[in-house]
Amino acid sequence: MYRSSAKSINIQRPIPDKLFYKIGEVSRIADIEPYVLRYWETEFPFLKPRKNKSGQRVYVKKDLELILQIKRLLYLERYTIEGVRKKFGEGLTSNKQTQEPKMVEKLPPNKILGHVKKRLREILDSF
Repeated sequence: MYRSSAKSINIQRPIPDKLFYKIGEVSRIADIEPYVLRYWETEFPFLKPRKNKSGQRVYVKKDLELILQIKRLLYLERYTIEGVRKKFGEGLTSNKQTQEPKMVEKLPPNKILGHVKKRLREILDSF
């Protein structure tokens, strides 16, 4: 079921329009075993799905798209793990998310709420 031949890599399943995906769903959509997804989390620092209260991985659509890009680079374009890290490192350097976040503790107490609201809006806009 999860065999990754060159034929099956070219056929991309449609991504269901959902807010969150569990690891099994991501595994089926990307045609990758769940243990591979967990391994990729250890190898690629930019792939960090959230975890729900019970500790299950919860992926968002951006995570799923990232996984499909990693799969394409590794299996079709024959990049190494290090090559994929470098490839994404180049693209992420200008990204807002890689910049050092401001420490909320350094803000005056009356500015903290405004900062939190701003960050929440940025997070919502990223979906």
